[in-house]
Amino acid sequence: MDTSVSHHMIRCDACVLRRMSGFRSMSAEEAKLISGFKSGEMRCETGMTLISEGTLNPYLYTVLEGWGFRYKSLEDGRRQILNYHVPGDLIGLQGALLQEMDHSFEALTPMRLCIFERSRFLTIFEKSADLAFDVTWLASRDERILDGHMLSLGQRTAMERAAYLLVFLYYRGLRSGLFTSSNAQIPLSQSLIADTLGLSLVHTNKTLKRLAQRKLIVWRGRACEILDPEGLCSVAEWTPPEASPRPLI
Repeated sequence: MDTSVSHHMIRCDACVLRRMSGFRSMSAEEAKLISGFKSGEMRCETGMTLISEGTLNPYLYTVLEGWGFRYKSLEDGRRQILNYHVPGDLIGLQGALLQEMDHSFEALTPMRLCIFERSRFLTIFEKSADLAFDVTWLASRDERILDGHMLSLGQRTAMERAAYLLVFLYYRGLRSGLFTSSNAQIPLSQSLIADTLGLSLVHTNKTLKRLAQRKLIVWRGRACEILDPEGLCSVAEWTPPEASPRPLI
């Protein structure tokens, strides 16, 4: 698996994500402070493990391009996918506070990430109350997402779980600029969906066929195209949160 690190970085104030409506504006002083903690940019290919459970990782990352996911594993290789990450997400914050990572992170597609040195990054809390709030907001948003996933695993039927996951990722991808509503293809395999929903692969396949029969989704190779997000929301009994500008570190 290929990876490359570059120290020729795009300035934070020139980052393409900052021109998107989904992210809040940042002052010149804040951009300068963040740029001072940035140590490089990384490109990694599909399947690369960026963070390994049980290890010490000296870096944090902000996703600039692509999809990734974090997960926990049992000793026999079974895994539970905890969450999926898109541009603007901050990866590795747990290790910055608790030292050892208790989850792994893998690139779902080719990715580009900003790299921050963990030891220097924490001085943000000393130098900028606004940026410290942004980091806290990002951590709180991740907790909220996990709460939603736990509700789905514990209370939704298999069909409701699948509908929730797919429409949740649809809105995450749409609002992060990974696709448009007219070409909404999520790069998931049925195996990944099974590991997220806590279902067998056979049960997952049958469940997804039922959603396809309702013309809510269609499979295109190793991607799922969302045809009817409103219909998926109805099946999942879920209302997407209002879109509002979110922090970007």
